[in-house]
Amino acid sequence: MHRRTLLAAALAGAVVTPALASGTARAADPGPSVTRTGTTTLDSQAIFFVSYDGLVNNNAFQKNGLLTYKGYQYAVWYTADRNAVVGRRVLGGSTWSTVKVGHTLKASDSHNVISMGVSKVDGRLHLNMDSHSDGFTYVKSVAGLMDNPAGLSWTASRFGAPRSTLDGVALTSQFTYPQFVSTPDGGLQLSYRVAVSGNGRNALAEYDGTKWTNLGEWSASTGTYTSEHGSSTARNMYLHGIDYDRDGRLHSFFTWREQNGAVMCNGGGITNHDTGYVYSDDRGRTWRNNAGTVVGVTGGSDKVSVTDAGLVIDPLNPDHSLMNQESQFTDSAGRPHAIISYVPGRFGQCTTNYVANRTVNGRAFHVRKNASGTWQKTEIPVPLNSSQRTKLILDKYDNAYAIFPFGRIAGASAASGYTDWRILFDGSGLNAFGEVVIDETRVAQDGVLSFMYQEKSSGTTPSALHVTDFRLPA
Repeated sequence: MHRRTLLAAALAGAVVTPALASGTARAADPGPSVTRTGTTTLDSQAIFFVSYDGLVNNNAFQKNGLLTYKGYQYAVWYTADRNAVVGRRVLGGSTWSTVKVGHTLKASDSHNVISMGVSKVDGRLHLNMDSHSDGFTYVKSVAGLMDNPAGLSWTASRFGAPRSTLDGVALTSQFTYPQFVSTPDGGLQLSYRVAVSGNGRNALAEYDGTKWTNLGEWSASTGTYTSEHGSSTARNMYLHGIDYDRDGRLHSFFTWREQNGAVMCNGGGITNHDTGYVYSDDRGRTWRNNAGTVVGVTGGSDKVSVTDAGLVIDPLNPDHSLMNQESQFTDSAGRPHAIISYVPGRFGQCTTNYVANRTVNGRAFHVRKNASGTWQKTEIPVPLNSSQRTKLILDKYDNAYAIFPFGRIAGASAASGYTDWRILFDGSGLNAFGEVVIDETRVAQDGVLSFMYQEKSSGTTPSALHVTDFRLPA
């Protein structure tokens, strides 16, 4: 079936109505609010260089560059002399203890990020770093380090030697975008891309506390996509995230990027198109579209493809500079939410300069599934003023927060059906460069929105790297 076969629900949900959207919120629930409680410094002189319009220490798609586990918060970054560092602090503490893990950044490429994950089954911290369509570096801690942080010293001896495989599992020579996700049964999965932008596939590996297993690829780069301008026969699926909800369902929003620029109205744009959604109820072995139809099998011959029916929940052609790898979150009922951003049609039907057009006219949109199963979309009335990504979290009351470039925060209440978006913090005093790295794990643990940001600099002059905290409604 042609890829443009859309869910009727997606079409019906283009306009948000509070009566349909309010769902589960109780009248007594507080609305969104943020109270800044403090800022700490990770590194007064962290490495600074701009590539792909971003910084290697502050790419919003990192999962996780900042995380919380059992009363401690952990952060990873590169120092001015290119050393990979992992730091930790007691939650709410002002002092970070740091360890160099024995690796130095090999290239001035902002996509060579460091990502962290925790395998709960054995209490290890895992790091994957320094890869953009080439080999990766992997480091893991000793068992139990994460379970007894107060009792075990924070030293380099707690970490193994850097390796170019996952304990002997090589994966691929063209590896990019590591994202660790803890599984409901205490294991750890690693999501990654095989091959290159415009012609790549998503894949999964899994750690069970004893060994790593490569589960294989689950998205396809093949098939023909045709726009009103031309066709493309190769692409890759860019994930907005990969997350388990409280009931063990694995969710992923995505957008496609085509290899052939002929699909665009102008060569100055970007070939990203459409927002799609898939989920898995068996730990990423099989993938289903919104209707529940199997559309891909990890490691099998049938992979999620641009030609599969029922994937697109928000259609958009490649002429609006749609962002890839933006953000997603699940609410307390396990319903998926995402933020996407692009240049709306009211500003024209053809972007000609990706960065400039997004900076001047780009807008973010909140896309979510409501209690009746309908997809709904709301424009967030805050200009991006940037070409970069916005992050999403939900608090304990399912209020939504969008964290924009420069550390600006907007919020919307569940009670309103997410129609009352407004600025809660304008970024004053941060002097943040652009994207920020969110601690997705901390929100549920102590009701704090915590993010890492780097101060503006110029050229390759190092600048300060910070973590700032905001208390959410109790």
